[in-house]
Amino acid sequence: MTALKQFQRIEATGLWRPSPDVQRREVVVSIGEATLTISDFNDRALTHWSLAALERQNPGVFPAIYHPDGDPQETLELAQSETTMIEAIDRLQRAIDWSRPHPGRLRWFSVAGVVAAVAALMLLWLPSALQNHVVSVVPEIKRIDIGDTILRRIERVSGRACVSEGTQEALDHLAARTGVRAIVILPAGVQTSLTLPGGIVLLNRSLVEDHEDPSVVAGYILAERARAQAQDPLDDLLDRTGIRSAFRLLTTGELTPQIVDSYTEEVLSEPRPAVPDENLLEIFAEAALPSVPFAYATDVTGETVLGLIEADPMAGQPLQQILPDREWVRLQNICGG
Repeated sequence: MTALKQFQRIEATGLWRPSPDVQRREVVVSIGEATLTISDFNDRALTHWSLAALERQNPGVFPAIYHPDGDPQETLELAQSETTMIEAIDRLQRAIDWSRPHPGRLRWFSVAGVVAAVAALMLLWLPSALQNHVVSVVPEIKRIDIGDTILRRIERVSGRACVSEGTQEALDHLAARTGVRAIVILPAGVQTSLTLPGGIVLLNRSLVEDHEDPSVVAGYILAERARAQAQDPLDDLLDRTGIRSAFRLLTTGELTPQIVDSYTEEVLSEPRPAVPDENLLEIFAEAALPSVPFAYATDVTGETVLGLIEADPMAGQPLQQILPDREWVRLQNICGG
């Protein structure tokens, strides 16, 4: 058998010279499983060369001249007509070369693997780690400043926040009752409600004008609290505007108008994310507020909010007044009725 499984035997004639001072002689060359055998015409083996230690002196030139590795004095010449033998030797040399250890190649693969790992770390871990760090180090006063900046940008679209005589006290009471820092009512812009960095909750005027029960607007504020607990509003801003925003905020303490505009346009065009019933009910229970009015305000049929209706934490319990009637009436007219 030969080293090439498709051939039972490969033979050729060639010119062999054991040393430069000896005349070349015609021989028979055959390939075995691991050796190249050089024989005379009486089938007597003259020498055996290891296929793994066979080298060609003149690649691409004919006659092809071969010698054992480390001994270029002993040569074998194969004429161009011995195509099968020459191609077989070339194939075997390539296969042997491929199977040999390649320290340089291993080093290259090792370096490439390290580079790929570092790149993956930079792309996958670093942005998240940087964003989390920024969210954790930005002080509250800066968050309030960012929230005020976003509010001013929204007011360019929605119109200025609604203000009327005696309503600020009512807004402050409602904020204290629902556990948020500040409440702003807008004539348009927000679809229902939105929490900005710094604890500013924006409400659409319809939430106070279209409902007789202040528990409804209080419910929307509590829903914003639940969303803010699930994801910090500043974290949401950086999620939407990318790692450059996080890096800029960390290094300069500021966000560009373009970043603010990009966030504002995106967040105002999307519905508010849903909050799991268990999270909402926990917030309602903590604030001692009923969940049923909010549930029916979001779905008048009650079908999609059945959990909030059936598990109302204040069911059958006495309710504390959310706002005095006079303050609630003032809020209902804060945007001019």
